[in-house]
Amino acid sequence: MAAITVVFIAAIALTALFFAGASGKDTLVLRDGDTKEEYARFPVSEGDEFSVTFIHSVNQYPLTDVYEIRDHRIYVVRTIYNNFGAGVQTEIEEGQKLEYGENGEMIVSGFDREMPWLSYIVGTVSDHVLTIHGEAVSLRELCGKNSKVEFSCEPRM
Repeated sequence: MAAITVVFIAAIALTALFFAGASGKDTLVLRDGDTKEEYARFPVSEGDEFSVTFIHSVNQYPLTDVYEIRDHRIYVVRTIYNNFGAGVQTEIEEGQKLEYGENGEMIVSGFDREMPWLSYIVGTVSDHVLTIHGEAVSLRELCGKNSKVEFSCEPRM
């Protein structure tokens, strides 16, 4: 009888640990901005980062926006430019800082701004690439050219 009680208590403890660990996990969801059709889901946790890289339509150089999952929301934390030019940030605002990467790219950080409505229109000439957990995902292949893609952070099902 004592052995059954120990096994039962252990099973309850393992179940509680499983659900406690899962409760802090979210999903990054990509949807069509018009139809709300779901394109993809990616598991994310508190503090995870993802980025979207594209060729800027005006200055024609790569630009990467980096986001972080925080408190079940999406926050923009930094932008990486490869060249200054029309259409990109030229002044550092209060709380932001400019640093240079090992390849000379300019990294503006300190945005720390929640993005309740994050969307991109996938390029027709050049792609938008989502990088998450070290994997690159072509939004052109996933969603199609000229698609409006909305990003949201939702509880994992």
